[in-house]
Amino acid sequence: MQVIIIGLGQFGMALARSMAHYGAEVIAVDASEEKVNQAAEFVSEAVRLDAMDEMALASLAPERRDLCVCGIGEASREGSIIATALLRQLGAQRVVARAIDDLHARILRLVGAHEVVSPEKAFGERLAMRLVHRRIRDVLPLGSDVVITEMDLPSTFVGHSISELSLRRRYGVTVMAVRRIEDGEVRVTLPDP
Repeated sequence: MQVIIIGLGQFGMALARSMAHYGAEVIAVDASEEKVNQAAEFVSEAVRLDAMDEMALASLAPERRDLCVCGIGEASREGSIIATALLRQLGAQRVVARAIDDLHARILRLVGAHEVVSPEKAFGERLAMRLVHRRIRDVLPLGSDVVITEMDLPSTFVGHSISELSLRRRYGVTVMAVRRIEDGEVRVTLPDP
């Protein structure tokens, strides 16, 4: 997979590092030489350029890449919007753009972003669930009606089988996996009612 990531702030840098780790061929782009040099240590290619310059952006051949991510954040909404629009005009197959707020998200969709993400908002929502419900370790929403939740076992459940607890009937919960720590080792098993 070939990916262009524009904007190497915390979001873009973390995305570039993770995608490179997972085997993607990442071209990291930023106007800051310092950030480009930092990304050069772990991406396939790191390029210093102004993503609002159509000719410079065209030199990266976004139409030949599997994915283009515009991760420009709070520093330049205008830059984010222009870069997203240019990527689409240059024939990028799939453009994911980072939004700062709802208005920004609407404009990014209007200029052609295939997908708009709001990482701060999404993380805040996940963190709120964990902070309000102390037994919850993490949540992963899978749409509006399904959530995978990792949680600590309530003490009232100890010593009972899954079928005895009637979790699906009583709470609408399906247990996907059980993690136990035995002799210092973590073991994950599929549930046995």
